Amino acid sequence: MTRFRPCIDLHEGRVKQIVGKTLQEGRSQPQTHFISEKPARYFATLYKQDHLAGGHVIMLGPGNEAVAQKALQAYPGGLQIGGGINPENAQTYLKAGASHVIVTSYLFKEKDIDFDRLALIVKKIGKERLVIDLSCRRVGKSWTVAIQKWQTLSRVKMTHEVLNTLSKYCAEFLIHAVDVEGERRGMDEELIERLGAWCSLPVTYAGGASNINDLNRVNDLSRGKVDLTIGSALDIFGGSVRYKDCVTFNQRRSAS
Repeated sequence: MTRFRPCIDLHEGRVKQIVGKTLQEGRSQPQTHFISEKPARYFATLYKQDHLAGGHVIMLGPGNEAVAQKALQAYPGGLQIGGGINPENAQTYLKAGASHVIVTSYLFKEKDIDFDRLALIVKKIGKERLVIDLSCRRVGKSWTVAIQKWQTLSRVKMTHEVLNTLSKYCAEFLIHAVDVEGERRGMDEELIERLGAWCSLPVTYAGGASNINDLNRVNDLSRGKVDLTIGSALDIFGGSVRYKDCVTFNQRRSAS
């Protein structure tokens, strides 16, 4: 069954909701919907109190490491972390309390997946602690994985075969629909449907959610196989979707 998964996005040491595809080198500031006055650990504690497991902390650039670790320490075992993760620092975040680390750009070399790099990080931490982020952009009638803060298209297409191959190396997938991420103007429903058909592992979709009914919509499209992250649309991040309604949605799932 589909569940709501929370998030904490960090930029320059603060909790923000931004349009991820505007994170460009040389740009003074990305397009930002919301900047919280509360620290990351506040949201981690909130998620812990409401028993929301499996959410992700994403470090968008440098300057987020210390606040990210405080968030992980506030909810040990309850949050995943991504953003600049590699074999050298992965254990630091796991020891700080992360349930999993999330990797994206590290896995790529010259726009292709480097299976030697993938094998190295699996050897360091084990596949059961690894989440692979395959955030992607729509190109024609298919999707291509985007790397380097989503600014560069790799040569890897989102296909059943790719997901099946990578599932041997990780515990979960995280997939942002880059074209709609952060814009609250509708999800990529075709991608959600494909993920439900293709993925044998747990997978979380993020991008474009704008109302509480999107949780039921994802459940229907994916036949309950895909979880949904709602970020900028949440009232705790300046949006209109009630966070408490998302908590209630998960509670009802657990009770059924």
